[in-house]
Amino acid sequence: MFDVEKIRQDFAMIKNNPELVYFDNGATTYKPDVVIDAVNEYYSFYNSNVSRGEYTIAIKADQAYDNTRKLISQLINCHTNEVCFLANVTACLNQIAYGLSKNYLSIGDKVLLTLAEHASNLLPWYRLQKDIGIQIDYIPLDNQGNIDLNEFEKIFDKDVKLVAISYVGNVLGNIQPIKKITEIAHKNNALIVVDAAQAIGHLKIDVEDLDVDFLCFSAHKMLGPDGVGVLYGKYNLIENMEPLILGGGMNARFDKQGNVIYKEAPYRFEAGTPNIEGVIGLAAAGEYLMNIGLDNIHQYDIELKKYMIDKMKDLYNVEIYNPDNDSAIVSFNIKDIFAQDVATYLSTRNIAVRSGNHCAKILHNLIGTDQSIRASLYLYNTKKEIDYFVEVVSKTTLEDTINVFL
Repeated sequence: MFDVEKIRQDFAMIKNNPELVYFDNGATTYKPDVVIDAVNEYYSFYNSNVSRGEYTIAIKADQAYDNTRKLISQLINCHTNEVCFLANVTACLNQIAYGLSKNYLSIGDKVLLTLAEHASNLLPWYRLQKDIGIQIDYIPLDNQGNIDLNEFEKIFDKDVKLVAISYVGNVLGNIQPIKKITEIAHKNNALIVVDAAQAIGHLKIDVEDLDVDFLCFSAHKMLGPDGVGVLYGKYNLIENMEPLILGGGMNARFDKQGNVIYKEAPYRFEAGTPNIEGVIGLAAAGEYLMNIGLDNIHQYDIELKKYMIDKMKDLYNVEIYNPDNDSAIVSFNIKDIFAQDVATYLSTRNIAVRSGNHCAKILHNLIGTDQSIRASLYLYNTKKEIDYFVEVVSKTTLEDTINVFL
């Protein structure tokens, strides 16, 4: 049984802010006490660098750091040498784009994207369009961001070399059928890159079953610390991929003539001192999620989303953009009121939501607006919070939002 009240007791942010309704989990999640404790323990008892010391606390730090790689490999079902720690999803996607530009993509090759992608999964490919002359085509979507597999297969030709898509849309919450998409891509000799930022911590992800070539996610969207991203790549693809960032820790040796030998993957992608405490905290977050069960979390997501939609769909003043998607995201506007003004007013009622274009600046071509309000839910949110949220939204007027600024 999913016991949300018991789960809520694990979060200091909830205990310290009991009146706050936090519906901005798509931006970042709260951290359970076990994550905070893991970070504090590192700083309090074995604070040292990793892969650079032979003394006792350094070895303990190495072991804790390496343990995270093992745990993440269990979480997504891959080999430990396929798990790379970078700064965030943005860094991961930039690394993939850069690496593939050196040994895979060239002038005239096509990359397939969607209009619903986050900037992090658009701008690196746009740069390659300018720098090396790749072409970008957009995969057809329905009005809630979902890919029609028949239409998807039709757009392939011999020049398509890569598909780069989000697993779960960060605005519309659309869950793409990644396994089937991957089958179609591979049948057409194309690689697939998956941005799983909004999927991790909500869905059970098995990269071996999905057969994706690359997959990226961030710790802070799955109850972990900020500043840690995970890049998964099939080893045969990353073992020879050129690293974007060069420096200490990622090379085996170099000489004064400029000859450099990189370490094997994944270490070649981890130059410099990493976010050690963040990686250690990520292990605690991953273990916490696995103990609850990702399938249980997803079912609770669906339950909360349906409850919110059922409460909101009859409100005369609300337009909902994604009523049918089975994720924890509800995107909407209050008619005739600017999205940011609504979010500011909701803040005065102790409700935290995201507003704006959500870094998806071409999505307006699909849904007809470049500004919306996003309520993103997670495992510690409750139906009581939704009831309060819907009550406030139902009564929000233009005058209310104007008075905030007076």
